[in-house]
Amino acid sequence: MANKEILMVVDVISNEKEIDRSVLFEAIEAALAMATKKLYREDIDVRVAIDPTSGDYESFRRWEVIEADPDVEDGIERPDAQILLADAKLKNPEIELGDFIEEPIEAADFGRIGAQAAKQVIVQKVREAERKKVYELYKDKVGDLVTGVIKRIERGNVFVDLEGTADAIIPREEMIPREPVRVGDRIRGYLKEVEEAARGPQLKVTRSSPDLLIALFNLEVPEVGDGLIEILGAARDPGSRAKIAVRSRDQRLDPVGACVGMRGSRVQAVSNELAGERVDIILWDESDAQFVINAMSPADVVSIVVDEDAHSMDVSVRDDSLSQAIGRGGQNVRLASELTGWTLNVMGETQAEEKSASESEEFVKQLMLDLDVDEDVGLILYQEGYTSIEEIGMVDVGDLAAIEEFDEDIAEALHQRAKDGLLIKAIASEEVLEEHEPAQDLLEMEGMDRELAFKLASKKVICMEDLAELAIDELTDIVAMDEERAGTLIMKAREPWFAE
Repeated sequence: MANKEILMVVDVISNEKEIDRSVLFEAIEAALAMATKKLYREDIDVRVAIDPTSGDYESFRRWEVIEADPDVEDGIERPDAQILLADAKLKNPEIELGDFIEEPIEAADFGRIGAQAAKQVIVQKVREAERKKVYELYKDKVGDLVTGVIKRIERGNVFVDLEGTADAIIPREEMIPREPVRVGDRIRGYLKEVEEAARGPQLKVTRSSPDLLIALFNLEVPEVGDGLIEILGAARDPGSRAKIAVRSRDQRLDPVGACVGMRGSRVQAVSNELAGERVDIILWDESDAQFVINAMSPADVVSIVVDEDAHSMDVSVRDDSLSQAIGRGGQNVRLASELTGWTLNVMGETQAEEKSASESEEFVKQLMLDLDVDEDVGLILYQEGYTSIEEIGMVDVGDLAAIEEFDEDIAEALHQRAKDGLLIKAIASEEVLEEHEPAQDLLEMEGMDRELAFKLASKKVICMEDLAELAIDELTDIVAMDEERAGTLIMKAREPWFAE
């Protein structure tokens, strides 16, 4: 190939594929080096350099400068392509390990080399350049909406041509269940991941993620795109139903109305994009209880009991709307729970009243037992919001005296009885703990505190070996703690097993 022909090939491919000329020069240099090596019987190393201006090229045979390998005869594994540092310094005193000594050799004629081999090298370089170009184009678009045409469908996985720039895949589990799609259909999705792989970048798109719902509202509702309305969360049962929480940054703007649009046009456009998925627009509220009430729409909530410690709420609705509140297969309450982040226990009014009565009866009985008072006093305390002697013992006597049915003497007596009860419980607890001494390895185990170690010992979990043999649910039954901490403690106790 003449020098001008090299330049012509580079220019044509560079313009057609939009690939940098330097990449193509590297490909041709590699092809020429491969061809030149074939002219020699030895296992030589060849470098070819092309002048990008004139197209002239030169070939060099080179030897890598290495240290002697004691495990190889003469210290060199490839004598035709390597040279020892001591020998190299005789030729160039300034040379270092890893450098190369080069000598000009006759270059192979590009027109006479194996054309197929040269073509393969160039094609491979072009493919690598195209893959890198795709990765660079899409790596910063993760989280954006992408649109393309379905090329093929294999085992439920949908392969999409993104406007001719790249191919993407929507895995079967990321598709909307039972959504009818055909080859040639245009489809839109949320770019979830761009992953570099040996066969090129993998673009993974989802149509089932709540992020797609948020992105579509961002597209369809200008107020969301402008930042006047904020989307604070979304929950989906793909293809069936979804809930999205919104709030307005402008008090004059109704966020729900803006997202619904004139005659439902905006929410309908989103629904159509999601295979008819029904979308509830929920008004966010800084009060968790009110937010849950809103999220339970369209059911009307009668009352809510909040359990901060368990991060759950008992939601009471009218008996005749209980099925609506729960939804088909528990769909409505499940989506409301995902949206708000609270565990929701939905029940009818009758069931809620029965549960409340049962709980109040238990609290009253416990107060009667701990304070040694009659039912009337226990009921008065419960109705005033006191459910344990801890609360009564910690409160100011004046607050108890402010109760209409109590005077100062009764308040003082109740307060003292509560404090005495707490002291008795503390002493009893210490006595129980002292009866069971934990082993030193349990006391010194990372993540363990003294109180927890004694509590475990009182339940016959004396040493690390005893703790290691427990399952997570067994440990949480013995001592109240979250599953994450229980799992961490058990794995720490099992570390000696793995060391052995």
